[in-house]
Amino acid sequence: MAGKRGFTLIELVMIIIILAILALVALPQYYNLTSSSNTSSESGVVGGVRSGVSTYFTNYRVFPSTLDSASDAACTTGNACFGNILSQGGITSQWTRVSSTQYTGPAGTTYTYTSSSGSFQ
Repeated sequence: MAGKRGFTLIELVMIIIILAILALVALPQYYNLTSSSNTSSESGVVGGVRSGVSTYFTNYRVFPSTLDSASDAACTTGNACFGNILSQGGITSQWTRVSSTQYTGPAGTTYTYTSSSGSFQ
């Protein structure tokens, strides 16, 4: 009699169960990394905006009245946010301009620009 080849049904079910357990362990870690990435990205942009405001003040001896000429919507290539102060031309994704002084970052934090003091918090 020739030897059997292949896996039994029980062996296949056990492999599927093991893969499901691994997926259940890995998915929460993936979502934590995504959230952490958004927070870090947001912090970097906020630092860049604050630096841009400071540079603008150094050059013109007045804080900018607005940070950009974008409309109140998601920041896109055609609606770049922070274009008045960032040398690379502004932020084009993951940020939303709520009003002329308020922006929401990718982690969901809302920041307000105050032109009298140049603060972006």
